[in-house]
Amino acid sequence: MTRGFYIGRFQPFHEGHHAMVERIGEEVDELVVGIGSADQSHTVRNPFTAGERIMMITKTLADLDIITYAVPIEDLNRNSVWVSHVQSMSPRFEVAFSNNPLVVRLFEEAGIEVRQSPMYRREEFEGTEVRERIAADGDWESLVPDAVVEVIDEIDGVERIQQITASDANGNGDPADE
Repeated sequence: MTRGFYIGRFQPFHEGHHAMVERIGEEVDELVVGIGSADQSHTVRNPFTAGERIMMITKTLADLDIITYAVPIEDLNRNSVWVSHVQSMSPRFEVAFSNNPLVVRLFEEAGIEVRQSPMYRREEFEGTEVRERIAADGDWESLVPDAVVEVIDEIDGVERIQQITASDANGNGDPADE
């Protein structure tokens, strides 16, 4: 049995991520989905909590023919020990999937096989694009799986993103600036 590891921030989990998981599912028996920056939420770049992202991923992947584990991974900001941190938070895995050059390098230095694959319609399916469309009240629903639309609706995520992206004449909306 082969277990793979795929990490992303998934802010939110979109159709590009879904296509990548489907591709990875052809190569492994089980998949650990590492939710990066799990300690970050309620910001323009990271609007959703780790728990909300777990809901998005779990509901979206429920019908796939692969066992998946969604695991939150907090930011460590110490690259030399990042892989061991990931391993301490995750079920054991044999192969990592990433296109991020730093992530690839860190896993390779730790002796873990890394597989890269082309990103699925990257110019269209990108978290920044989804968040910007939500903020502008545009069509974002076509960029994410139906289960993600349901979770974002349930948590009132559109209002959250629109509120945290609104500028404040006195600052950028960061509570530390108040």
